[in-house]
Amino acid sequence: MTAERIDPSRVAHPTRRPELDAIRALVVVGLVFFHSALVFDSRDDFYVKNAETTDVTMIFASLGVVWAMPMLFLIAGLGSWHSLRRRGPVGFARERVRRLGVPLLFATVTIVPVPQWLRLRADPDYHESYLRFLPRFFDVRLAPADFPFVLQGEHFETGHLWFVVLLLAFSLLLAPVARWLPAQWGSALRDRTAEAVRHRGLVLLPAVAVGVVSAVLGLEEGFAAWHRWAYLLFFLCGFALAADERFRTAMRRDAVLAAALGLLLFAVGLPGFLAAGESGDPFTDHTPLAIGARALYGATGWCWLVAILGLLDRRPRRPAGTAERDTPGRRRYAYLSAAVLPLYVLHQPIVVAVAYGVVRWRAPILVEYVVIVAASLVLTVAAYDLLVRRTRVTRFLFGLRDQEPRRGGSDPARS
Repeated sequence: MTAERIDPSRVAHPTRRPELDAIRALVVVGLVFFHSALVFDSRDDFYVKNAETTDVTMIFASLGVVWAMPMLFLIAGLGSWHSLRRRGPVGFARERVRRLGVPLLFATVTIVPVPQWLRLRADPDYHESYLRFLPRFFDVRLAPADFPFVLQGEHFETGHLWFVVLLLAFSLLLAPVARWLPAQWGSALRDRTAEAVRHRGLVLLPAVAVGVVSAVLGLEEGFAAWHRWAYLLFFLCGFALAADERFRTAMRRDAVLAAALGLLLFAVGLPGFLAAGESGDPFTDHTPLAIGARALYGATGWCWLVAILGLLDRRPRRPAGTAERDTPGRRRYAYLSAAVLPLYVLHQPIVVAVAYGVVRWRAPILVEYVVIVAASLVLTVAAYDLLVRRTRVTRFLFGLRDQEPRRGGSDPARS
């Protein structure tokens, strides 16, 4: 991936795309609402369960899982293209290990066991302390067949950090391919594909690939209702989209078409998915109904990503050379944007710990839910602000750069 072999007229230059930061922050904050809702979901086996549950949470959750985590992987792919060009494959891999591998290891050792321990503590007959539980949590065995989740055990898990595991694995798989793939091959493929998407609707073709993967391989409920290799497709699509400005133009042009098609597919697929669930497991069954519902689900996901990114990209742009005003709102936005990864790492153990206490109240579901969400948001942001961002050591352990990214920086998407 040598810069001199790339036609600069075709490359998507790394101008700031604040909507990508906003989406990332929205998804991570939304996860607090989502995981808090699982406490009350009648179907999901969450760490802490309320005595009274409901089916309503699954209906609302389906509106988010279709696009939220796929969007994070697509944005990560966009950022990876620019990072590879700037750092080269070796530097990119080293940076990914530091930004993702270090917080993954640190969090797994320190806070990831908390939800599993609290799950056991829900049994009145269980009295083991957290420190005594830890050796049992780390009693693991190798499981290469479940790559990249190669460590397994009775209690061990990566928990909500499955996203970090997959993103790190995808990045480390991409680096050697980028190093050894002849540059002219990539340039030729990119140019042919970018020319093709000049035709209306062709930017939606990845929906077919995502639909096939979802239909054939199934969906993994523990990974936010997507198969791990479907996430690889979203990541690679993001990587490809960043390589040429014509892809971005096509997404803006076809955004309304993608939104309409996505809504249609969702309206047809959701009833089929629910119907398949009445007689089996729609995530994994190979009945025609379940396969068809998963195919529509996968296609819906890609259509909604194109619609969201394309519509947001249609907003009026700030004239070139115009300085951004340093307002309190913009400072808060920059603060939250830099905090995305630490907030993601911190949020679920805090949600589970808060819920562990709240479900004992036996209050109405809505009251308990509001309390869990509000307390978890406050505690997560406080933990980031007071315990993470203020020292160089803790910033390193949570994958932050040595200094807060400057507003208006050059990276169009940070992962």
